[in-house]
This record gives sequence, structure tokens and C-alpha cells, in this order.
Amino acid sequence: MGILSAAVAAAATAALERAAAKLPKENREPFERTNHRGEPVTLLEGPVAVLGALAGVAASRSDGKVKAAALLAGSVSGAVGAYDDLRGTTQAKGFRGHLSALKRGEVTSGAVKILGVGAAGLAAAALLPRKSSGVKAVAGIVADGALIAGTANLTNLLDLRPGRALKAVTAVNAPLAVVSGPAGAVVGAAAASAPSELGERSMLGDCGANGLGAITGTALAASLPRPLKALALAAVVGLNLASEKVSFTKVIAGNPVLDKIDQWGRRPK
Repeated sequence: MGILSAAVAAAATAALERAAAKLPKENREPFERTNHRGEPVTLLEGPVAVLGALAGVAASRSDGKVKAAALLAGSVSGAVGAYDDLRGTTQAKGFRGHLSALKRGEVTSGAVKILGVGAAGLAAAALLPRKSSGVKAVAGIVADGALIAGTANLTNLLDLRPGRALKAVTAVNAPLAVVSGPAGAVVGAAAASAPSELGERSMLGDCGANGLGAITGTALAASLPRPLKALALAAVVGLNLASEKVSFTKVIAGNPVLDKIDQWGRRPK
């Protein structure tokens, strides 16, 4: 089911990437950033990858409700991520930082992103087909919404080194792509985005990471049986909470296996 989605997403992403490279300088400048090496990169990869993935979702043969949920989650999460990319500051970081700012009456771009991704996750979860009704259905919507939003945020947390977030979403979605159009779409968009990102010419940014992460979360919520979905939710929530106290980059660098995977395809240190 996901092969068509992957092919469409990869083709659309590649075409959009070429188009983005031809944009006038004044249109590209707002998306220019400095990476961890102190070198210039573009955040245009994010909108390109999300739009490519959405094209793949739209072309899939998945259930109509699943397609609608993935399109909603990916587009809204990508949009609020783009807002944070373009308007955000580094003064407040993490859930704690943005919530503290809200208590002071300051609405940060990060808070807008968190609320937007959360709302998109719940709305997408409400669209997914369900066999239960009443209280069980409501509980299922809340759990699926948390999985979708949590996966979006976790993907964003991983987007600190070239290719890291792309590798993560590919690893999660590749097995699901057999039965899930949205999963295939993420794999296709990630594959097309990888050469530029691993070459350190571009990065996903909040737009790309949140958008692809939200579609990934939707694929998990729509495809996994309940026991595996519960495990996935526990892992996503646990990792999001751990990020407030632990540096994923330090953990990865300290583990030879994870570090080797993290370095694969990248420029030498």
C-alpha cells in the first residue's frame, strides 16, 4: 500500500527541492540558518519535505479517514513548525520553558507550536476510524492524539544533527509502509531529502520535523494493534519527558552503536 505513496512523495519532494533552489534570494534568506558546524544551511527542506509527504498521503489508497487524519496532522503541525522556524527565538526552550513563559503572560512561538501540534493531534485522532464508542472511544482519541503530537515533538527533538530525524522516521515507518500509505509517504519524502541534509546543505527545522513526525504518529495510531500502540505511546511520552533532563546528543555520542548509526552518511566530524 505504501509503495505508491513513497514513490509519489519522493518525486514530489525532489521536484519541490529543485524549485526551492531557484527561488529569488530575498525569498530564501528568511530560511537561512547556521548549523552545528557554523556553516550556512537552508530550512526550506522542511516545507519541501512536508509538502512532498502530503502529496504521497493524498495519492495513497489508504482508508479515507486515515488519509484525512494524516493530511490534517501533517499540514497543521508543519505550519505551526514553520511559524516557529521563522518567528521563534532561543530564549525559551522545551515544554518547561514555554509553559513558564505562558505563566508570565508571554506567548512564545514555541508555545503556539506546542498548542497547535497538540490540537492537530487530537483532531486527527478524532478522524481515525474506531470500533469502540462512548467513553472508550474518547479515551482512544486522547491516547491517539497524544501519540501523534508526542511523535511530532520527539522527531523535532531529534533534529539536532544531519540526518538524525530522517533516519528515525524512516526506521519507524519502513515496516508500517507495507500496510500504511502515510508511512510510505514519510519514507519517500525522507529518502528524497536525505542527500541534501546529509551533505549539510539543508535541515528539516521545526516545520519538517513536526510535519513528518505528525504523519508518522498518525501512521502508528492507525496501523498498530492496541498492545503495540500502548508501548509506542509509553516510549514516546517517556522520551519526551526525558528530553527535559537528558541530552539525546550526549547519549547517542556515548553509545558506539547509536553513534555509528548517527554518523552514517554524514560528513566526517
